[in-house]
Amino acid sequence: MAMTLWTSRSPQLIFSRCSSSLKRPVIDIKSIITRKDEYRDSINKRKLPHSYLKNLEAIVDRRNHEVELAKQIDSLRHERSVMGEAMKREKSPQIKQSLIELKSKLKYLEDQHKVLSNEILDKAEGLPNLVDPTVADSEAEIVQFINCESEKDAVSKKPPTSYDHREVAENLSIVDFQSAAKVSGSSWYYLTGDGALLEQALVQYGLKKARQHGYRMVIPPSIVKSEFVHACGFKPNDQNNEKQVYEIEEGNLSLTGTAEIPLGGIHSGTDFENGQRFPIKYVGVSRAYRAEAGARGKDTKGLYRVHEFTKVELFHFTTPENAKRELEDLRQLQTEIIEELGLMAKMIKMPADDLGAPALMKYDCEAWMPGRGNWGELTSSSNCGDYQARRLSIRYRNAENKLQFVHTLNGTCMAVPRVIVAIIEQCYDEATNTIKIPPVLQEYMDGKDAISV
Repeated sequence: MAMTLWTSRSPQLIFSRCSSSLKRPVIDIKSIITRKDEYRDSINKRKLPHSYLKNLEAIVDRRNHEVELAKQIDSLRHERSVMGEAMKREKSPQIKQSLIELKSKLKYLEDQHKVLSNEILDKAEGLPNLVDPTVADSEAEIVQFINCESEKDAVSKKPPTSYDHREVAENLSIVDFQSAAKVSGSSWYYLTGDGALLEQALVQYGLKKARQHGYRMVIPPSIVKSEFVHACGFKPNDQNNEKQVYEIEEGNLSLTGTAEIPLGGIHSGTDFENGQRFPIKYVGVSRAYRAEAGARGKDTKGLYRVHEFTKVELFHFTTPENAKRELEDLRQLQTEIIEELGLMAKMIKMPADDLGAPALMKYDCEAWMPGRGNWGELTSSSNCGDYQARRLSIRYRNAENKLQFVHTLNGTCMAVPRVIVAIIEQCYDEATNTIKIPPVLQEYMDGKDAISV
């Protein structure tokens, strides 16, 4: 294949499945036009290119034209019906010719209307979600510190070091970057010995925590149809035109950057029937692939930003009225995990200019990393509203028995390499040349309490 950059009880699912192919998105054009100012604010707050504003204006202009065309089409259809009835009563050559000309004109207008409708939908599909009114424009808000009192407290407990996780990991022979560079290139790695064991310990611990919180475990595919990547709001390029997604040329397939994509797609084309209980919560463990790793300076050295890694992901399908509360539940689970690992971190409510296109609101958890001399992201959690569900065609019946789009949420349970970085840099004891293993991981580490030479 050619490739280019680009145990809790299972919930009962009650639904009727539609076609297996992904339907065209159902975007609420009327709402976009009615809330045009809010969409303009969202684009500006996210600091997106001016082309997004142009597309928003084009939607409004084309919609007006589309409405006028629709009126003309309705009028011609009525006229066609009248002529058809006249033809039944009188076989007139003049009426017949007029009917032929009318049908030709109607076909032309219908074709124009279809082209215009598709243009509007394409532009609307590319717009970002709205921004929750509680989200700041550009300043992140620290909402909680974990295992420390403040940023200053974390730095004082573990001051910046002259060495980083890479040096420690190579010294203890738990990561092999050199062999991976030879075999795969830059930003890949081998986990070896206790390094490999540590990854498996983190995965098992994360899955156990998620199951305890009612998540159903899934091992999803790591290759998906590219249309699902787009439907979940992921772009092949970022704003700097750097490649974000690995695409497999044959078959229009992509390697997933997160299990969020296959987990979101698991119920695509689904109408949940009356009796379905929400939320539906999945925890998925998979390999994740990121094409971006080669363009981030010093972070490309080591495990912090790599092309391939193991990630445990959380995903919710829920109802609109419960989505905000469930985002807080997601955040609480992430907090418990970081707290039990003993890592000093801070939970941040992210500003609008840091939100991905689908997200209304997002929290990030950043750990203090003395070797980097900075804080680094460990987890994120997002409320995506009905943005993804409209593109994946996932609906449920509300209290009035009307079909309505579900809301989706996603969050990191365990981004393994990032957590390994934090454990190494916070738990390394230079005096003994050992890494203390967090107690909650020791049962998965053959009972070891430290990693040593």
